[in-house]
Amino acid sequence: MKLSFDLEVDVNGEEIFFVDKEKLGSFSGKINKLLSKAPVTSVTKPLKVIFNDLPGGAEAFELLIRFCYNNGRIQITPNNTCLLYFIAQSMEVTEEVHSSDSLIKQTEKVVESISYWSLPEVLIALKQCQTYFQISESSGILDKVIDSLVARITTASDTSSSACSPDSSLFRISFDTKSNISTKNSHRRAWWFDDLVILSIEMIDRVIRRMISLKQEHNKISRFLFYYLKCKLSSSSDEKRMVTETVIDLLYSLDKSSVSCKGLFDILRISSSQNLNGSCRERLENMIGSQIDQATLDNLLISSPTRTESLYDVNILLRFLRHFLACGGRTALARLKKVASLLDLYMAEVAPDVYLKHSKFVALITALPDTARDSHDSLYRAIDMYLVVHNRLTEEEKMKICCSINYAKLSLQSCKHLAQNPKFPPRTAVQALLSQQSKLKGLLQESNHFNSFDSEQKQSKDGDQKLDPSMENEKLKAHLKGMQWRVMELEKACRKMQNQMAKMVKSKTSSPTCSRSLPRLCS
Repeated sequence: MKLSFDLEVDVNGEEIFFVDKEKLGSFSGKINKLLSKAPVTSVTKPLKVIFNDLPGGAEAFELLIRFCYNNGRIQITPNNTCLLYFIAQSMEVTEEVHSSDSLIKQTEKVVESISYWSLPEVLIALKQCQTYFQISESSGILDKVIDSLVARITTASDTSSSACSPDSSLFRISFDTKSNISTKNSHRRAWWFDDLVILSIEMIDRVIRRMISLKQEHNKISRFLFYYLKCKLSSSSDEKRMVTETVIDLLYSLDKSSVSCKGLFDILRISSSQNLNGSCRERLENMIGSQIDQATLDNLLISSPTRTESLYDVNILLRFLRHFLACGGRTALARLKKVASLLDLYMAEVAPDVYLKHSKFVALITALPDTARDSHDSLYRAIDMYLVVHNRLTEEEKMKICCSINYAKLSLQSCKHLAQNPKFPPRTAVQALLSQQSKLKGLLQESNHFNSFDSEQKQSKDGDQKLDPSMENEKLKAHLKGMQWRVMELEKACRKMQNQMAKMVKSKTSSPTCSRSLPRLCS
């Protein structure tokens, strides 16, 4: 049988095929329509058809040629099912052949048996669907392939899936991630991590959301997303931004406890040079803020985007703290205290920054409620450091800073240091001394009450028994004497401060409100 090649087909600019137009036309409705519109000519030159964006490309068209030249027969396998389906749909190969189903229906039947495919075959099909996303999605094949993949991941444990992973590794592609991926945590990667890294971010989004809907373990999904992002760091800037935004959105849909705080700070660092959309950046900051008690000081020391304002980005930390309090951090006392300790360390680092504005420092020291700290010594030291560097602040600005100190939560040593600290307003020194005096008097009264109660208890015992004072009572007496001495010292300091304040009031006749603002001195 002599075959004629009277039709030239250009497929997506990839390859040109010379075929018999009658052979293709007998199966393809689209070829028939094109040929019917072609002008009648006596020239023997073959007709030329150009296809742009033909699903499946040259590989799929070659399969169609084989199907047509083999009189409507071809072996359909998992590796070519999707390509045959795409080309059959595009070329309108819808007619039944030899009283059997059309090519489209034959491929659909093979897809229905996808549960019997091997994992590499499923991944190949998914890669083909990814390349021709629109037709695979509209046909429903994409959902079936994704469901098959997710079902395997969901049902197989990391320990029992070793039989799958060597086979699937044949399909993996190589990429250089030495500078981005730490090998320390490689043992934590599930067997399917490297298999899915080859997929585009659009496909990953579909797969992960399907996994979430099927209640797949969130910890494992979270680890994969961090791994996927690190593997894509060498991509173009636009692709990297798209990957980062999608990963953030997917992480936000997981349980907060399953997302690594360190990993979130890594994303924050990576995205600093990317122009992420506002909602995505807010979600990232929300996730970090909700678990900022797990952060370290190094995590929080984020360089300021504009060095003219301050060395570190104080604004982003304030946003973290607002998110933390909004997520219930105010009521979780243990977590709140941990955040306060971390914030005190942070303030000690940023206080010496000459560019740190007064308003920003006030925002830092007032960001958490008073219940967050049992002691204000660290807060006092940070304020002291700030006042040393920023020595041109007005008395009013200093008072705004010092108002955040709870003097009752200062140790005696800090109070003494504050009373003699010329950088602090005089009123704060008096308040500190008064607070300590009141606290010591209260302790003294409690101790005297306890000592009196103890004596009465001993006297009620049998008078014939002679009881020697115990070692505990001796220690208590020594402690009481020490407290009495401290009270006397504080009263002396108060009187001295009172004289100094009186002199200051007399010297400032132009400020009549000053005397009204002074605290009540020692009585």
